[in-house]
Amino acid sequence: MKLELRGNNVILRQPKQGDLEQRLSYDRHSEIVRMFGGNSKDMLPISVEEATTWLKAIEDAPYAWVVEHDGHLLGEAKLHSLNEHDRRARFALGFYDHAKLGIGLGQEVTRLVLRYAFEELKLHRVDLRVLAYNFRAIRCYEKCGFIIEGKERESAYVDGEWNDDLIMGLLAKDFDT
Repeated sequence: MKLELRGNNVILRQPKQGDLEQRLSYDRHSEIVRMFGGNSKDMLPISVEEATTWLKAIEDAPYAWVVEHDGHLLGEAKLHSLNEHDRRARFALGFYDHAKLGIGLGQEVTRLVLRYAFEELKLHRVDLRVLAYNFRAIRCYEKCGFIIEGKERESAYVDGEWNDDLIMGLLAKDFDT
């Protein structure tokens, strides 16, 4: 059973009854789709099959959680690509409720996952990839201690244009809870 992580405003937990319906209730917001690297053609409503696959992926991944805020599904957070020898993993965070962006919930979720990664899993390093135009996410990650370590030039093709991915990393010794 997956460990539940609790913050002041969010809970990171296993999927539960009602998550599928809540995930389906979120229309694809153009800004969120773009920040995930999606294209305008991806604006069709999410299907039951897509939402079911999404939920199953969270259930099956050992370090993936549904993010809950005020009793409602907000998004997902995960550590993936875990390398036990090098004690490293990659972090990913995604919110689906556009109204909840920019109010500090991303920082809270990120810090909860980082605390778990460094204190419980004893990881040495956590890194992530973020589209260079996703300024809100970059600010969030920087406030949590990540630094920009590099750039993959023109690595994401979004709406007919090539965009850069930034690589950001954080070492356990630099993490300030």
